[in-house]
Order: sequence, then C-alpha cells, then structure tokens
Amino acid sequence: MLRSFCEQLVNYGVPLLRMQLAQRALHPEFGGIGFTWTRADGMNAEYFARTDHTEAPVEWLQSPFFALIEGGEDEIYADLTGPDAARFPIFERLRAMGATSYFAHWQPVGEVTHADYDATSQKAEGVVGSWSFDGEPAAAKAYHALIREVFETLALVLSAASNREMGRSLLQVYLGRDAGARVLSGEIARGSSERIDAVIYLFDLRGFTELSERLPGEDLVDLLNDYFGHVVQVIQAHGGNILKFMGDGVMAMFNVGSLGEDAQAAMRAIRELGPRMERVNAVRAAQGLPLAGYTMALHAGEILYGNIGAPNRLDFTVIGPAVNLTARIADMHRTVERSIILSEDVRKAAGAEGDCLVSVGRYMLRGVASPIELFTLYDPDAGAVIATDIEPPEGRKA
Repeated sequence: MLRSFCEQLVNYGVPLLRMQLAQRALHPEFGGIGFTWTRADGMNAEYFARTDHTEAPVEWLQSPFFALIEGGEDEIYADLTGPDAARFPIFERLRAMGATSYFAHWQPVGEVTHADYDATSQKAEGVVGSWSFDGEPAAAKAYHALIREVFETLALVLSAASNREMGRSLLQVYLGRDAGARVLSGEIARGSSERIDAVIYLFDLRGFTELSERLPGEDLVDLLNDYFGHVVQVIQAHGGNILKFMGDGVMAMFNVGSLGEDAQAAMRAIRELGPRMERVNAVRAAQGLPLAGYTMALHAGEILYGNIGAPNRLDFTVIGPAVNLTARIADMHRTVERSIILSEDVRKAAGAEGDCLVSVGRYMLRGVASPIELFTLYDPDAGAVIATDIEPPEGRKA
C-alpha cells in the first residue's frame, strides 16, 4: 500500500525522491516500525529496538521525527538549499541523495484520555511521515497540502492494520503462537475445547527456592529470563508451543502432526537443550552469575485444549489425565536420580527416535492405577545416561 502511495504521487507529478514513515509498535522487543521508500530502491521496512531501560540512540534524538513527537510541532519544512540544511544531521545525507527540500508531518490517530498519561505522551498514538523532494523547492512545496490531506486517510488505514498486527503479536507473546492464533480467529467461548494428541513437556529449574531467598529480585528476574529465553527458543525451533510459565517452570506441548511426529520433535528438542544449558551455565559461571540446574518430564497422550475459566477471565490451556500424569512424572526426579524422565508412551510414540532411551524402572505414581515404566536419555558414544545431575551446578555465586 505504501509503495503504491509513493508511486501514485510520482505519477501525479510530485517530485518525490524519498518517503519515510514511522509508528509505534506495541511489542516486547520492538518500540517502533519504520518504512522507507526511495525512487531508486523502492520500499524497505525497519524495526526499532525498545529503549525503555536504555538511552535512546543519538541519531533518533537528533532526528526530525523526534522533534515532531516530543517538541510539539505538527510539521517541519526545510529548504535544503539554504540555511535549513544544517538543522538536522539527516539533511546532509538527503542532500547527498539529491534532495532539495523536506516536509514532515505528524498525523494523530484517535485520542489519548488515560489519566496517567503525561503531556509528552499525548502524541504517542499516531503516524509520522516525511517526504524529500528534488527539483525546485517552491515547486515541491505546492504539493504539501495534497500530501497532508491524503496522509490523514492513509494514517487511519495504517493504524487499523497495525493495531490488528499488534494484537496478533501480543496474543502470541502472552498466550503462545498456537493459542494466540486460535483466540484471534474467534475461539473465545468459555468451555470451548478440542481433544488432541500431544506430548506434554514440563521444564523446571532446580535450586530456585534457595536462590530466591538470597538473590535481589532484579537478579532473580534476570536469571529466569536468561534460562527461559534459551528453553523457549529450543522448544519453538522444533515446533513446540509454550503454554505457560509457572514460577521457575515452563509447560509446553508438541502438537506438530501425528503423536509419533510430536514425540520425535520433543526428543530432538531435549537433545538440543542439554548442550545449550551447559553452555549457558559456562557463560554465567565465567561472569560470576548464579547458576541453576534443571529437570524435564515428558508424557504423551490425549488432552483437552481450550478455554477454561470465568466469563470475564479465561485461560487458553490444557487439562486432562495426560497433563496430570506428566506432573506426577516430574515428581520422580529425585527418586530415579535423573534430570530427564520420559514416559513409556513417549518411548513408544517416538519410534526410532526413542532408541536412545533406557529404562529407569517401573513405578507406581500417585493417582495412577497401574505402574508406569519411566525412561531417560542414553548417549551411546559416551556409554552413559545423559544429564544425571539433578541439582544446580556447584560453585554458583550470588
């Protein structure tokens, strides 16, 4: 749409050399998104990192867009052939491209009425755009009114599209990729659920209670974010979906196809996560940061996946005997002295991928009528089981 907008301006006779547009992005990683079109190279998109806890880049602080958003101006016009060319550093680069004049406009979208917003945030909702022209500055200036009027409608269309995109992104961030997509598609009725076969995956940090008693809150949050960041990346890379964070634990599920495909994907994630966690702890130890061990429990079976809760507060989650049994298996780490435990159902479903599993015995689990055989990973090259240390690594430092 933006590409067509710029091309239409050029076809109409506007001597447009470059257009840049930016708007806020409601996303945990990105603070904004920008689009740049040039007559020579077409359209490019750029995402800007959040600066909540860091100093904003100097380039941004010295930009016309910052002046528009924070300085109270609605428009900026500059004749780049005269003294105006020295006002902002970017003007020098635009002149090198052949630009002779510059026009920037802030277009608010909607109203901000939240009582907690201060005066500087009143312009937080909107779209800011700039247009650089070549040729005679006076000739380009004659088109400012046209651009201003068209941009008002364009900003509304962009805002509507970006709001849906922000909603999609936030639902995926807070609910998970699959659950977020389901909610956005309309699966929002309380009690609506689907029976699916999946592998339930429980990850838990060991030694977290002791760490939480002696570490400052900020350090504890940094520790969780560090470990969870790697765990989530590995799980998602193999097609898994994060269901929820539970204190120092992560619940995920693999539902990539058949139950066999789910188990195989989960097995690949387990094998990748072990070495990844070793590297994470090596880096943290070298930096003198506190360390944590971990455990994993996996079980395969039928689950109910859907909306559960109150009429005005729902959770898109999983329930059922398979979920409960996974939790029971997670309670067995100290008994079997293994950090990774998988049920016999995962072993059967994994097929050849399960050849690296060895039995650690049959056990009666609380609430389960029959004994369950449990398995752990075995490394044939090393001739030993993998990750037998269920306690945090030695020598951790606060």
